[in-house]
Amino acid sequence: MEKVELEGRTKSFALQLITFSQFEFLKFEDQMSRPEAQNVSTLEPADLAPAPEPPTVQAEGADRNSKFEIRNSKLIGDEHWTTVIEPHGRLFDLKLGELWRYRDLIYLFVRRDFVAQYKQTILGPAWHFLQPLLTTAMFTVVFGRIARIPTDGVPPFLFYMTGTVLWAYFSAVLLGTAGTFTANAHIFGKVYFPRLAVPVSLVLSRLIAFAIQFFFLLGFLAYFMWRGSNVAPNACVLATPVLLLMMAALGLGLGVIVSALTTRYRDLAVLVGFGVQLLMYATPIIYPLSVLPEPYRTWAALNPIAPVVELFRYAYLGAGTVSTGLLAYSVAVIAAILFVGVVMFNRVERTFMDTV
Repeated sequence: MEKVELEGRTKSFALQLITFSQFEFLKFEDQMSRPEAQNVSTLEPADLAPAPEPPTVQAEGADRNSKFEIRNSKLIGDEHWTTVIEPHGRLFDLKLGELWRYRDLIYLFVRRDFVAQYKQTILGPAWHFLQPLLTTAMFTVVFGRIARIPTDGVPPFLFYMTGTVLWAYFSAVLLGTAGTFTANAHIFGKVYFPRLAVPVSLVLSRLIAFAIQFFFLLGFLAYFMWRGSNVAPNACVLATPVLLLMMAALGLGLGVIVSALTTRYRDLAVLVGFGVQLLMYATPIIYPLSVLPEPYRTWAALNPIAPVVELFRYAYLGAGTVSTGLLAYSVAVIAAILFVGVVMFNRVERTFMDTV
């Protein structure tokens, strides 16, 4: 009984297969009977241009005896595209030019970071105004009214706000870039792009928040000047882009160093949180550099952020300790930290997937 039923199923499947084959043949015959199909069929083999061969690419630096060829048969438009991905050959082979070629990806990362930062929040971007306002108000009450720390003769509210706005940008860049490898391991393990594009995008996205807070500061500065307060902006305001670039470079350099080390030592992720808070008290944010006694003032001046904050205050308030030698020292230290950070970042990115 089972044999008869099986033979019946086999015959039914064979009939369906024959019917399907006849249908496909009739469909093909109908297509070939069209005029355009007949015109194509009349072409001679000599009239057809040969298909171009895919390009051959030799990796840079490869020995001629061990050269290899990469053929890409994917045709996009009228051109063949071939991409060669090579490991970093030398320690200082940073390949920073790739960041410019991936500038569209950096723009997408900037947009993602800014939009996702306040997604599903009630106040949204209004936090950019509330954070420096509440912090400045707290500093004014605690350090200005209770502790009575001098502010070089300028209104305490403006004194603390200038330091808070600049420090908020530096700390945001440092904390954001410190977790680059651990926070983006799921992306780095799937697709190739310059890993340095992620921390660079964080620097740019935090710049948007700084711009909002900076115009907020200018509004309060105009109000205090209208009231006749003792503030005197000067030509040093033209150095604002340079000062901002120095803070961004320092935050990026320290952040990528911490990010490279946290792939093996996760304790640094906890340390960097309150380390930034301790560093703020070692920086003239809540006090001017001029009120420190001479031994402490020398040690405080070794902080590369101190000359930047003092010049920023002097530019917009007319009060601060400005020294050309300290600024040159700060530039040298920041450049060295950024260089070391980028080198460490590029070295760790080769093998970080084995440890994260």
